[in-house]
Amino acid sequence: MPINITMPALSPTMEEGNLAKWLVKEGDTVKSGDVIAEIETDKATMEVEAVDEGTVAKIVVPAGTEGVKVNALIAVLAAEGEDVKAAASGAGSAPKAEAAPAPKAEAAPAAAQPAAAAAAPAPAAAPAAAASSGNRTFSSPLARRLAKEAGIDLSAISGSGPHGRVVKSDIEAAVAGGGAKAPAAAAPQAAAPAPAAAPKGASDEAVLKLFEAGSYELVPHDGMRKVIAKRLVESKQTVPHFYVTVDCELDALLALRAQLNDAAPKSKDGVPAYKLSVNDMVIKAMALALRDVPDANVSWTENAMVKHKNADVGVAVSIPGGLITPIVRKAELKTLSAISNEMKDLGKRAKDRKLKPEEYQGGTTSVSNMGMMGVKQFAAVINPPHATILAVGAGEQRVIVKKGEMAIATVMSVTLSTDHRCVDGALGAEVLQAFKGYIENPMGMLV
Repeated sequence: MPINITMPALSPTMEEGNLAKWLVKEGDTVKSGDVIAEIETDKATMEVEAVDEGTVAKIVVPAGTEGVKVNALIAVLAAEGEDVKAAASGAGSAPKAEAAPAPKAEAAPAAAQPAAAAAAPAPAAAPAAAASSGNRTFSSPLARRLAKEAGIDLSAISGSGPHGRVVKSDIEAAVAGGGAKAPAAAAPQAAAPAPAAAPKGASDEAVLKLFEAGSYELVPHDGMRKVIAKRLVESKQTVPHFYVTVDCELDALLALRAQLNDAAPKSKDGVPAYKLSVNDMVIKAMALALRDVPDANVSWTENAMVKHKNADVGVAVSIPGGLITPIVRKAELKTLSAISNEMKDLGKRAKDRKLKPEEYQGGTTSVSNMGMMGVKQFAAVINPPHATILAVGAGEQRVIVKKGEMAIATVMSVTLSTDHRCVDGALGAEVLQAFKGYIENPMGMLV
């Protein structure tokens, strides 16, 4: 009996992913544990292992397909002794693998910031027409989805793929040329829902009308950007943010950091065992602050307050197309050198999209540091289920007053965003006072 291989759920929250690459081909024999494919989630690229043994009878979803729903059929194995051709002929297609036209909801951010309109999907003038015409046109799932988003009539496009198959490049060429639009008769169907969508922002068509034709290019949202947009909108709509800001003097911390780095043991090649950054010390100080103020180390649920026993600090890392927050677990218990080396490893693998879900999901708070970009001060958006996030600005020399006299000090502004349902202003101020104490008296982080 044929063995169906379906799109795996690589994390508890995963709903769809991109089938980046097949590492096997039809006719190959696989055994349990063999890596057969690479799947891209919104945050990482992960390998998929075969669970059963058999021969790859049919690859249903080709490499490069985006928006493949969890549990959608992606391939079929012929069991041992089974006729491969018979197994392949009995395999169905995977129509649900492309059923991920989420852009309708994700287009909202473009209205809030017109300058970002170039990142919005093409105007969906006639999505229904594109879908119906696609039923009789040979095309890749990715091509069908892009055509649907752009209001392109697939039946009017000559495919350049095998056997005339319409592929991604054909859709991009049609969009660039402004041709092959879906029949205008379907336009009222797309325009009708506009009033209902108004609270989430203007439609793609309404935004693009503001700009001269040919003055922009359309860059479809990738999976990461869609998830970021969705989560941030949910955060701002459901979490009552409250902001507290303090200035921290850094001179003592910078001096201790230099002393610790100078004292780092070196390998035979002269490579130091660690090299502390200011951010490493910020992570430790935030973890210790939550340890000292445990009532702020919480998560909100409708029925109970989740009080965490450890401070698991997520650290925002910028990667192409978005950001990810790898987590330093039990950071309050780790040495500065351990945090530093762990962050270097997590940061590198984050940029390579090689993190495992358990390395970036969860956590009890986050740190977002834009100081290296020269940003003086900002307020960050909370990443639920966290109740806090610390936004760190640049350390800069400022004139301060000490004992009635002016002096020069290196000062860093930090802003704590709190979920006011569980961390009110006074509690947030306690956390920042504890944090400021560790930053300005950094020896406390070593004992």
